[in-house]
Amino acid sequence: MELLISFVGFAIAILLAEPAVTKRSTSRRDQPVAVRGDIAEIGSLQSALDGQDVAYYLVHSLAHADFPERDRVGARAFGGAAAAAGVSQIVYLGGLGEDDDALSPHLRSRREVERILSDTVATTALRAGIVIGDGSISWEILRQLVERLPAMVTPRWVQTRTQPIALADAVRFLVGVVGIDAAIGETYEIGGPHALSYRDMLVTVAEMTGRRRVIVPVPVLTPRLSSHWLRLVTDVDLTTAAALVDSMTNEVVVHDHRIEELVHHRPTDFPEAAAAAPAARARRLRGPADAGSS
Repeated sequence: MELLISFVGFAIAILLAEPAVTKRSTSRRDQPVAVRGDIAEIGSLQSALDGQDVAYYLVHSLAHADFPERDRVGARAFGGAAAAAGVSQIVYLGGLGEDDDALSPHLRSRREVERILSDTVATTALRAGIVIGDGSISWEILRQLVERLPAMVTPRWVQTRTQPIALADAVRFLVGVVGIDAAIGETYEIGGPHALSYRDMLVTVAEMTGRRRVIVPVPVLTPRLSSHWLRLVTDVDLTTAAALVDSMTNEVVVHDHRIEELVHHRPTDFPEAAAAAPAARARRLRGPADAGSS
């Protein structure tokens, strides 16, 4: 995920993924620069966070079978380094889901990382369902299923409801909470205006692209078989697919809309988000030279 942030008065460090960090210089007129950081190397985190007021933590180790432990260790390292550097606010993007629900290992890990960060530095946590945009694994699954399967014999989780949010809206909310005293220490839920089942989204994407798709849910498909099914049909690796399938059994919808008033922003609906994603992908594939000349 790439975040483009223009904020006057704040020095910002964004830990995007192992081992990439985007860092805004302490000089207000300077442009953001990329510096190396790795949650497995405390020294690299300390140098990246030095002089920063706000730090974004967007790391997730889902592609590894031991992702809960990796994320646990990484969050502790990052939180400790942020505290030592005097960071005043961490902004974290986690996952929706009711605390009293039987959360999947993936969602439990997201919640654990949130707690670890909050225990070290004042944290603003944003919880999202699936993000719709170029580069999102959830969006890639939807897109590839629609493109590659005229008829889908699908697992039961296609009936599970989630509240998808456009990538641009997620970024808007992430940016909007920076430096707001009322947001520090708070947890917000973010999502589009409507809760949809995965089937609803598949049908919508199919209609938008002029395709007719037959979707037949089959209750007997176990999570393990569902994971292999996704791996067979899409480009998602098996480890990631297994973790995502576990989470797809949890209904993840927004019950708290406070952030919309706080940031003064209303998210777009799913069809608009789904239309923006292929356009962004096309621009990315054309490359910067072609994109600049269009």
